[in-house]
Amino acid sequence: MKILVLGAGGFIGSHVVNYLKAKGNYVVGVDLKKPLFAETMADQFYLGDLGDQLFFGESCHGAWDEIYQLAADMGGAGYIFTGENDTAVMTNSALINLNFARSISREQIEVGKFFYSSSACIYPEYHQVNPDDPDCREESAYPAMPDSEYGWEKLFSERLYLALARNFSTKVRIARFHNIYGPNGVWRGGKEKAPAAICRKVMETPNGGTVEIWGDGSQTRSFLYIDDCVDGIMRLMASSLTDPVNIGSEEMISIRKLTELVIEISGKSLNISYVDGPTGVRGRNSFNEKIESATGWKPAHNLKSGISKTYEWICESVKN
Repeated sequence: MKILVLGAGGFIGSHVVNYLKAKGNYVVGVDLKKPLFAETMADQFYLGDLGDQLFFGESCHGAWDEIYQLAADMGGAGYIFTGENDTAVMTNSALINLNFARSISREQIEVGKFFYSSSACIYPEYHQVNPDDPDCREESAYPAMPDSEYGWEKLFSERLYLALARNFSTKVRIARFHNIYGPNGVWRGGKEKAPAAICRKVMETPNGGTVEIWGDGSQTRSFLYIDDCVDGIMRLMASSLTDPVNIGSEEMISIRKLTELVIEISGKSLNISYVDGPTGVRGRNSFNEKIESATGWKPAHNLKSGISKTYEWICESVKN
């Protein structure tokens, strides 16, 4: 198959490219940058801004068997929840999706099946105030009240692609990702997610020292290992599911317990201190009934095994 991957230089996108190439497909990648930690396996790679209409046309127009849209302006809590990047987050991501919609409507793109990567950040803040009992069932998304502009843009783009599916008979699959992590992900610089940030902090802290985490540590999340994420994407693409579905782990953990787990994996004896910082909603956990019943998909990695692999990879990355 001839496949286009938007966001091919990013964490999830680069793993998707590798998987698709391993299956013998011809893969074209597009992004602002190539993967940071490994050579891309894409047969062809276009470097540029997908929000630019001219570049979008030069790199994306044509006939494709499948397209995977993983490009977005995003990052961890320090990037998304401070409010300082709201305009960029909304504008940069929306332009990419609007360029795609315009190209479909003008018949400049022909695609057999299309995947869009949404986010658990679309879920209403009012369903996630209890860290022990958040409600992230797919149908709980409305009435809408995401906790960030990132979530609002993702929700808008979900609706945009569902409209394309109705108006132009485009076969669309949409996944709401829940905190994907693993090797080859950013682990410093301000855009890293909680697992990578905590692994880095623990790795850099000498034995007997103190690790700082944002908030009181009782906020909860679930985290999905990258290999399980890619497997979920492929099963979703092969399915008949047309509504957005969760792809995440149901193994919920507090940020305090996550930090303790990383410390245990490191073999160090460290203290934890709690400092002010952006934390997002109080609780969030995936609810996988729809994708599991439709495709049989379940995460193969538990949190400890995935974090162990990630911690080892970050330690090796620092040495190199």
